[in-house]
Amino acid sequence: MAHLLGGENLTVSFATRTVLDGVTLGLEDGDRIGMVGRNGDGKSTLMRLLALRSTPDSGRVTKRGDVNVGYLDQGDVLDGDLTVGAAIVGDRADHEWAANAKIREVMGGLVGDVDWHANVHALSGGQKRRVALAKLLIEDHDVIMLDEPTNHLDVEGVAWLARHLKTRWRANQGAFLVVTHDRWFLDEVCNYTWEVHDAMVDMFDGGYAAYVLARAERDRMAAVVEGKRQQLVKKELAWLRRGAPARTAKPKFRIEAANDLIADVPDPRDSVALSKMATARLGKDVLDLENVTLDFEGGETGQKLFDNITLRLAPGERLGLVGVNGAGKSTLLKLLNGEIQPSSGKVKRGKTVVTAVLTQDVKELDEVSDLRVIEVIEREKRSFSVGGKEFTAGQLVEQLGFTKEKQWTPVSDLSGGERRRLQLLRLLVGEPNVLMLDEPTNDLDTDTLAAVEDVLDGWPGTLVVVSHDRYLLERVTDNQMALLGDGKLRGLPGGVDQYLELREAALASGAVGGGSGAPTAATGSAAPSGASEAEKREARKDLNRIDRQLGKISQQEEKLHTQMAAKSESGDFDALGELNAKLQELLEEKEGLELEWLEAAEVLGE
Repeated sequence: MAHLLGGENLTVSFATRTVLDGVTLGLEDGDRIGMVGRNGDGKSTLMRLLALRSTPDSGRVTKRGDVNVGYLDQGDVLDGDLTVGAAIVGDRADHEWAANAKIREVMGGLVGDVDWHANVHALSGGQKRRVALAKLLIEDHDVIMLDEPTNHLDVEGVAWLARHLKTRWRANQGAFLVVTHDRWFLDEVCNYTWEVHDAMVDMFDGGYAAYVLARAERDRMAAVVEGKRQQLVKKELAWLRRGAPARTAKPKFRIEAANDLIADVPDPRDSVALSKMATARLGKDVLDLENVTLDFEGGETGQKLFDNITLRLAPGERLGLVGVNGAGKSTLLKLLNGEIQPSSGKVKRGKTVVTAVLTQDVKELDEVSDLRVIEVIEREKRSFSVGGKEFTAGQLVEQLGFTKEKQWTPVSDLSGGERRRLQLLRLLVGEPNVLMLDEPTNDLDTDTLAAVEDVLDGWPGTLVVVSHDRYLLERVTDNQMALLGDGKLRGLPGGVDQYLELREAALASGAVGGGSGAPTAATGSAAPSGASEAEKREARKDLNRIDRQLGKISQQEEKLHTQMAAKSESGDFDALGELNAKLQELLEEKEGLELEWLEAAEVLGE
């Protein structure tokens, strides 16, 4: 594979803190890289260096002369006086860009519902982000760097972006580097993961699931004493193993390799025990919406945001809500919380219900900006119970990533992600029995998300989560429902995958309007396979052959893991290194076969 660009001995310091210290890495053709790490550890800094948007204190960045790099910064600013169309395609005539299938696909996937003639300054923050992303993706780049591209995208938009990046280039062409906290997205599109920590970068094969396994194995083999973090990693692996069948069926990552490591890990939640505790705290009645209708604010007669919907929340229920932007997800939380009243129908609230809502607006902390983190929590309560365990305020604060030193930081000095964590902590110490979270993953890194999920696992109450992060929804909720933009609330026994299928069917049938978007924007749906019958027969043969080979490799892999475990226990690290080298060769062969499998499956349209 051809080298595209790279950094040599990159060092960057801010004041007295070194963010990157002598980092050397590079991107090759075919690299699909996800970058993870705690907030403030240097992910965006490293991306800006590689995109030649900033200069290191020492070291250098080089790229092949003909390589074209596209870059989406978190703070990309468009010219507010331009129309949406001009901001994306410039002064090109409609017939010129509309004849390009790639441009039409991007338009349909990202800005189909945005007014083509509106000025950029009149758009919402989410719409501006999608316009900036569309502008980047219609251009021809050899390397694309995206800093938090999934921010402001709903579940459908994230799925479209994943599909676009997977099909944008041939398997061994082009490269992208992405920073995101969306773990489903990382697993779906990445073949390598870079972890930025302690001023260095560790590199792992595979997406997020593979990274979690490799990190746990690395820590175990190195005998690193990281008790709390190790338990979180093992719990995350237990979730991955017991997760949705669609995840474990994907050939690109065989989660069975983790079984021995996590065999003694219990389920993330004891649902029966939590349900008993929730019933004791709440009684039988929680919150019910009965035949509720809500008109659009200021709308004309007949315009309804909700049309005769019914929702009954049980004690200890964990409900995830997905839906198109503007379908009323946040409004539904306000109805449940009693902040607004329906146009018709009833909202019934149990006598013992105590609600708390995590909104998308962190300005709620402005009133305590002069206090330190620990002072904010202790002012609410000094100790409380989660999952039957007693915690001091300091212990819970530390569990969600505030070190003993960080606990004494003034609220006004916290980053966006830290403010988000404190906002959640402040709600939890009030001991509500119904907790509603509106896009809780905003500004949180993957390690912090795992810590938040761990806290929620032991929380004995009714939980309602609105999120575009499908990993989080599947991880912390047991049931999902959808608002499809037609005024109805629909159950999703098939989870987020069912929601995406419903949306695709609705778009294909024209049942859902696309707003006043680009004149000839397509829906962005994948085209059916145009392979001949002979090609399909050959693809079926390939699938059978590859499945047999993958089965043999899995047996060899299991044998190597057993041998490595024995050598690790005996302390024979030389032999352990040789076995690890064999394992890496086996994994490379496996990755090649899985790529062939995916190509054959694509021919068959599977």
